Amino acid sequence: MHQKSFSNVVNPMKKLFALALIMMLSMSDIALGKINHDKTSDQDEEEIGNFDFIYGTQDDLNESFEKTEMIMEEAFSHLGTRYRSGAKGPSAFDCSGFTSYVFKQQADIFIGASSRDQYARNTPISRDELQSGDLVFFTSPRSGRNVGHVGIVVDVDPVSDTFTFIHASTNSGIKVSSSDESGYARRYVGARRVQQ
Repeated sequence: MHQKSFSNVVNPMKKLFALALIMMLSMSDIALGKINHDKTSDQDEEEIGNFDFIYGTQDDLNESFEKTEMIMEEAFSHLGTRYRSGAKGPSAFDCSGFTSYVFKQQADIFIGASSRDQYARNTPISRDELQSGDLVFFTSPRSGRNVGHVGIVVDVDPVSDTFTFIHASTNSGIKVSSSDESGYARRYVGARRVQQ
């Protein structure tokens, strides 16, 4: 009698298990897109790649990367060029003269004449959105709490929340500095992206 009640419990359990297994397998086919009721419409539709709706197409990404790479090459070609207040290049630069010269040469974009103008004209982004080619702004000893200095982001380290940037330094001319240097860490104002 004990044997009969056990088999009565096992058979419904086997059926329930089999039913659950069939349902899981059929759901996985749906989730993986293996079930296609309308095969003819797939041939006419272009597949949207993962995250194309966020980042754009691969061609857009390649073009953006190439422009940024050209901007970085232009910027680095001036490393060591001397600083001169009001200079717009190529033999000497001030900070905004350097950034405007680089973008004009490589992207044929006018980003603004002064650091304040560049800050006002270009698209605001948060620090965690920074990427190579973005503009970063700082106060200067003479600007008070207002924008007084600008550079171009070279690299970003999201772990340490720091970035390097190339800019025209009054003492060293065109050079690469880090946002965690004491002279810049406390003077950071914000960032802007140049629309290309």
